[in-house]
Amino acid sequence: MISALEAKDVYTQGHSQRVCKLVTQIVYKMGIEGKEAEDIITAARLHDIGKIGIRDEVLNKPGKLTDQEFAEIMDHPVMSYEIINKMKAMENIAKIIRHHHEKYDGKGYPDGLKGEKIPLGSRIIAVADAFDAMTSKRPYRDSFTMAQAIEELKKNAGTQFDPKIVDAFISVIKDLVIDY
Repeated sequence: MISALEAKDVYTQGHSQRVCKLVTQIVYKMGIEGKEAEDIITAARLHDIGKIGIRDEVLNKPGKLTDQEFAEIMDHPVMSYEIINKMKAMENIAKIIRHHHEKYDGKGYPDGLKGEKIPLGSRIIAVADAFDAMTSKRPYRDSFTMAQAIEELKKNAGTQFDPKIVDAFISVIKDLVIDY
């Protein structure tokens, strides 16, 4: 499934893998084990699968998106959920995927969940996904440095991101990189 998406979306090539690696590190740093850890890691790998249903001209647009195009992009968590939720054994994974763009302050999408009502796995993926997005070059902007991305995560801890997850993520990064 990921290969099909990566063939369609140049940016996604490697994104899901990088997010998955970061999520795996956060999960273990937070002491999450067993099926819960497996579900979160699997959700990280599949979190953007719904982008396969987004029109190519929107998905690969080099410039700023119109409001209508951005609304189309915002549908991808629900499309991802609908694809994965068809498999009975993956219902929990589907819920994690559905909510990976929720914000800690309740201003995210698709359901406007807030704080602890957002599944833990979704909150973890949100941090790793944002970090990878910020540190990746896009057609419409240069990539952030690692330090700039970390500052952005810190600045948005408590509003966009769960502060505990941001702290765990920063600890992971410090373990992986001596000087950022």
